[in-house]
Amino acid sequence: MSFDSALGALNIAASGLGAERLRMEVVANNIANASVTNTPNGGPYRRRDVVFETVLSGVEGDGSHGLGGVRVAGLVDDQSELPRIYNPGHQDADVDGFVTMPNVSLPTEMVNLITASRAYEANLRVAQSFLELSQSALALTRG
Repeated sequence: MSFDSALGALNIAASGLGAERLRMEVVANNIANASVTNTPNGGPYRRRDVVFETVLSGVEGDGSHGLGGVRVAGLVDDQSELPRIYNPGHQDADVDGFVTMPNVSLPTEMVNLITASRAYEANLRVAQSFLELSQSALALTRG
């Protein structure tokens, strides 16, 4: 048994911690930009999402792939329609008085933030349990 396979559960939990941390950062960025109507690229801010993918470790004895955790495959812009509101006094209003707003929905972002937070806590608990079990196993070997 290699050292990496002995720490497999800890590696998987660590990959989940990193992925969920990034997801919380992206949600926070979405919330921070919820009213930005003019970005450096031009146009309103588009909310972003994190895309995860499964990581598989080497091939097991039965030909199946072992578990390896999760990694971030990338960040994608949400291509949903940008809402338009009537605000003729706004600096970014068009000739008809409408402003194209970011496609950020605060209730959706809060649900995403809570989900990411709970997943982060679950991964943290797995890591803590693994360490506690490892300490118990070492204590048993010491006699």
